[in-house]
Amino acid sequence: MRIRPLLLPATFISTSLLAGCALQPSPAEERPTPLDPQRFEQRINTLEQNLLSRCELGELSVQDQNAKLHVMHRDVREIGSLVRHLRADVEQITEAPQVITTQCKQEDNDALQNKELLGNSEWIGLPDVGTYLKARIDTGANTSSLSAKDITRFERDGENWVRFKLALSENDVVVDPVRDQWIEAPVQRRVRIVQAAGDESRPVVSLLMTLGPIRESVEFTLTDRSHMNFPVLLGRRFVMDIAIIDVSQRYIHPRPEFPGGAPSEQADRDQASDETDETVETEQ
Repeated sequence: MRIRPLLLPATFISTSLLAGCALQPSPAEERPTPLDPQRFEQRINTLEQNLLSRCELGELSVQDQNAKLHVMHRDVREIGSLVRHLRADVEQITEAPQVITTQCKQEDNDALQNKELLGNSEWIGLPDVGTYLKARIDTGANTSSLSAKDITRFERDGENWVRFKLALSENDVVVDPVRDQWIEAPVQRRVRIVQAAGDESRPVVSLLMTLGPIRESVEFTLTDRSHMNFPVLLGRRFVMDIAIIDVSQRYIHPRPEFPGGAPSEQADRDQASDETDETVETEQ
């Protein structure tokens, strides 16, 4: 029974020690050190800089989004325009085609009205010779040419003249009495002709010629064209300023009539055997 009083003081001492340890303040519960004005100002400046940086990043992000939105709006408008054009094209496909005619200027119409329409081949008349002949119109040639043979130069009243006959094949259509008739004319000039076989100098004469309503003195170079399909070739010197050519047509104008020749109504039979004359001549 004496042992119990000894245990009480020991228990009291242990309890007191534990209580003393619990009453000691811990470092984590120490009060913060108050900021001086300089440190406070630095903290405020740091916070302001962070806030400004975040605002600038936000503005850049908004600008980038606005730029992308603008591009998207532009693309949408372009796609809408393409769709509208496509819809219009589809509607036009289902509609009847529209023919758009362009009116020529008045001055162009006047210029065309003053020129005669010719086909790529026509009948011509030589009133001074008394015959009609087939002629091919070739704007690639400068001077017109007439098929001639037995060309003889002579002088009359101090001027140079030539005497010749028409060089014609059996198939050439002509007033028969003229085939072997001598024709005389003054020499207007001479031209140099370049061909595959070589150069040649030819005399040029002026003869009265008719073609439909056209009645003109035309310069002809004299050369033997009996191996060609047309005894007469009309070049651009004749066509210039007086006629226009429609190469899709031929013999637009009727054949002239001469004493001893066939009537113009029979010209269709003589036109049926035409062939293209492919010989090319170049005047220098």
